[in-house]
Amino acid sequence: MGDERHLCVPRRRRRQISIMVNKLNTEYGTASNIKSHTNKLSVQTAITAAIGRLRLYNKVPTNGLLLYSGTVMTADNKEKKLTLDIEPFKPVSRNLYLCDNKFHTEELHRMLESDDKFGFIIMDGNGCLFATVCGDVKEKLGSFTVELPKKHGRGGQSKNRFARIRMERRHNYVRKVAENAVSYFITNDRPNVRGLVLAGSADFKEVLFQSDLFDPRLKEVVVKIVDIAHPGDVGLNQAIDLSADALSGVKLVQEKKLLQNFYDQIALDTQQYCFGVQDTMRCLEAGAVETLICFEDLQLNRYVVTKNKGAEDESTEVHFLTEAEAAKKSIHAHEAGKTQNEIEEENFVDWLAQNYQKFGCTLELISDRCQEGTQFVRGFGGIGGVLRYKMDVLALRDHDHHKEEEDRIAAANNDNYDFEDDFM
Repeated sequence: MGDERHLCVPRRRRRQISIMVNKLNTEYGTASNIKSHTNKLSVQTAITAAIGRLRLYNKVPTNGLLLYSGTVMTADNKEKKLTLDIEPFKPVSRNLYLCDNKFHTEELHRMLESDDKFGFIIMDGNGCLFATVCGDVKEKLGSFTVELPKKHGRGGQSKNRFARIRMERRHNYVRKVAENAVSYFITNDRPNVRGLVLAGSADFKEVLFQSDLFDPRLKEVVVKIVDIAHPGDVGLNQAIDLSADALSGVKLVQEKKLLQNFYDQIALDTQQYCFGVQDTMRCLEAGAVETLICFEDLQLNRYVVTKNKGAEDESTEVHFLTEAEAAKKSIHAHEAGKTQNEIEEENFVDWLAQNYQKFGCTLELISDRCQEGTQFVRGFGGIGGVLRYKMDVLALRDHDHHKEEEDRIAAANNDNYDFEDDFM
């Protein structure tokens, strides 16, 4: 790899593009001081390509911009110029410019780490702040201030009347917070955050949580109530730190709940479950899977074998195998040149992530960090599903086996592979 330039542009001002172009022009001038002619040419070429790509944008995209420019080594050991501009699906968290002998993809990896979004309500006697946190990206949704009467007045009102006015003001304040919480954290009648944290320096957060004004749908996703010393943005940062343990455990709790439902289906023998790659794929293709559950690190590949491509007797087979199984059956992509077959290989989890919606189901990726997850990986092959209606999986399996046997006999004379019952 040669000299690489990595540029992160966060979503801010409209002038951000022109600012970065000016910065690169300055870097181009600085590069003229490089003594090595080869290195100088490589650096200036990468900078010129980056400037040209930036000029294609009138303003910074909604979530910011990632730009990579440099040279890479191809499979046949040849240098290739490469310029990539990426509009990420999640906000860029920082402004960054790097020059190195490799591309830095940490920002992209960060975006892939977690999609969990958590809501924060920071409230005290002076006002309220609403925000969300996803990974290390904080987004302020809105805020308002409030003036509440103190416990003691300056005279002119009876004690009871003053107390009544004070309680009415507090009640109206809590009502406004509850109404704003619904507008910010409820979408399509469901919470749009994985969990909700209530924070503040007074007792308002407890009053809100216990109040009938607080939407029950939001009350269900409250993961922690914390005391903080400061309001506003400073208080938000403090609340994030104090609730870190609760936020990290939310995904694990959701996984345990999801898998427990799966195990309950099996224990009750409802016939609304499937597990193992073959049975799960059969149910998927039948449109019966409502919730597809898959281990996030499942070591399985999807192989599509097209036999006699272009001929009249062209046929296609799909196999789901580990690397070791594929090597044992001589089905690896590098073996394709030894046969008349075309072989496509793809990571199975990646394929599911791209295609699960075609089967009308939801996809839940789980880890093995809890006992239920470990049991799912070891005992059920790391993949299964909850069905939307009853299905006789054994009958479906027998039907497919009979069809496979008929196809195998018909193609026996022309088949160069020794395939077993491990494809759809």
